[in-house]
Amino acid sequence: MSNGSLYQRYVPAVRSSGEPDEQAYLFVFRGNMLLIYLEEGKASIHCAKDIELDITPIRKQYLGILMGKACYAMEDAADLEYPEGMVFRELLSLYDVLEEDIYALAGRARQILLWDQTHQYCGRCGTRTENLAAERAKVCPRCGLTRYTHISPVVITGVLKGDKILLAHPKYPGKMYSVIAGFVEPGETLEEAVQREILEEVGIKVKNIRYFGSQPWPPDRLMIGFIAEYDSGEVTVDGEEITDAGWFDLHNLPELPPKMSIARQIIDWYIENHLAQLGQI
Repeated sequence: MSNGSLYQRYVPAVRSSGEPDEQAYLFVFRGNMLLIYLEEGKASIHCAKDIELDITPIRKQYLGILMGKACYAMEDAADLEYPEGMVFRELLSLYDVLEEDIYALAGRARQILLWDQTHQYCGRCGTRTENLAAERAKVCPRCGLTRYTHISPVVITGVLKGDKILLAHPKYPGKMYSVIAGFVEPGETLEEAVQREILEEVGIKVKNIRYFGSQPWPPDRLMIGFIAEYDSGEVTVDGEEITDAGWFDLHNLPELPPKMSIARQIIDWYIENHLAQLGQI
């Protein structure tokens, strides 16, 4: 994943400033499936003028301007027939085939659509909500409850012990191992969440926790990466979320997460760091 910021070419906004909509990028979703134009293994997003259909979406949200073009997030209203070459694909499968800024904005679009879908009514009194004009928020006209776009923070941590890294197999099909991750709970700092998740899932304590980086992960997660050092305890899996875990070195790494994930970035950092120590890079 590039360290470049989406905001180098993108200006977020809630209300359109009058750009011509026929040139707008349309991020059209069915659930987590994004409408793309697919040709020879490469994907792209079409402008409104390229889709010769009268789409009446279930919901539509203005996103701002990318490279001088307005952008909209839309949820498809029905199983419409689209022009030849246009297909729906799972968003997470498009990381290597969409331009990076387009992919990043598609993730933002999916998150905003999900928030719009799940906040149509006030969670306190049940009244239908209204969109605020100046910011991305919904307000209840009856009781005044305001709800902003929902983000679920997740801490994800590479734990080091000498020249080894802790990798665990989650309770999912397949043979992939990854670093430890979990949702932040109310009242916790991020560092406390790191300590709790690791203790709960593999039974060890960690120290010297330091920030690594972050990554938005559709539809609503923010992955917050850390590096930590082993402190004490024996690796004992919880059997609920983790089925196996252990210490791995450069010579016995298992099947790893895909390159697009921050989990893999943490593991690759560990690999490169230790190869450098060995004088091999």
